[in-house]
Amino acid sequence: METVLSAAWRQVAIEIGDASAVGAARRLASELARNIGLDETRTGEAALAATEAATNILKHAGRGEMLFRPLQDAAGVGIEILAIDRGPGMSDVAHSMQDGTTTAGSYGIGLGAMRRLADVFDLYTTPGKGTVVAMTLHAKGRPPSTSAVQVGAVCLPMPGETVCGDAWAIAAGSTLVTVMAADGLGHGIHAAAASEAAADVIAERPDRMPAEAVQDIHLALRATRGAAVAVARLDFLAEDLRFAGVGNIMASVYENGSRRQLVSHNGIVGNNLHKVQEFAQAWKAGSILLLCSDGIGTRWDLGQYPGLALHDANVIAAVLYRDFVRGRDDATVLVIREHRD
Repeated sequence: METVLSAAWRQVAIEIGDASAVGAARRLASELARNIGLDETRTGEAALAATEAATNILKHAGRGEMLFRPLQDAAGVGIEILAIDRGPGMSDVAHSMQDGTTTAGSYGIGLGAMRRLADVFDLYTTPGKGTVVAMTLHAKGRPPSTSAVQVGAVCLPMPGETVCGDAWAIAAGSTLVTVMAADGLGHGIHAAAASEAAADVIAERPDRMPAEAVQDIHLALRATRGAAVAVARLDFLAEDLRFAGVGNIMASVYENGSRRQLVSHNGIVGNNLHKVQEFAQAWKAGSILLLCSDGIGTRWDLGQYPGLALHDANVIAAVLYRDFVRGRDDATVLVIREHRD
């Protein structure tokens, strides 16, 4: 199974509020692309895509945020760019995608350029509520992914902190997926030590069932301040979901327009573990698994976002982060769905 850890590939956020932020976004995209080994041409294209996205936020929304995440899987390396705003949105996306369209309130030529540069491009916009643009750029000639899942992730520290106390891990094969989210108690480096230790347990042996994984994480976190932890295992072939959680990681399944909450028990993994219980239920094709730390409000409803559930997992994660981040805690949104060609 291929394992990806948030601690190894942390997101970096840049606030877009003035012209200097455009240059900062361009430089960060270039630096990340070079660091992960993209060639000079692809590095330049990543910088251009970031420049276009930041310029559009500044011009049409006034302010917003961009998130950058390096990517690595069995097929190679890449960079993910999320551009998030609460601006006027677009009423006619197809028209706005056309080169040369520069009407105020639309994204115009920038969108067309970004779509051509990115290997994967997706956009969600709502008039009056804002826009999320998601791009991934990989090394040229990258073979197609064989992962069973599409992953969307936002994992950022609370304002004023430089280290995120949340962490996540994904171990994915062709039909089996194990996913974990952890929220270290408190904030800063000690919270991060706990959550990242939890992620390491999944990386070391991703074949554990959820209840066993939580018990093993409990032992691994004894020397830390502890964490809230949720572990899910999806078997797409058997159409089966197994889940175990302790603490306040919110876990739910969105299926056929309705949201079903998964049950976690009270306690702190690594410190005060009262009960671990594994729940089993059917998993249906087209369902979406969502895990959120308590830095994200819980009163969201994907049904209030027309068409959002059909979009890429990273767009869903970015929209929920934008609209429900509390701003007083580390914040994580993890969205898992079956891979779609």
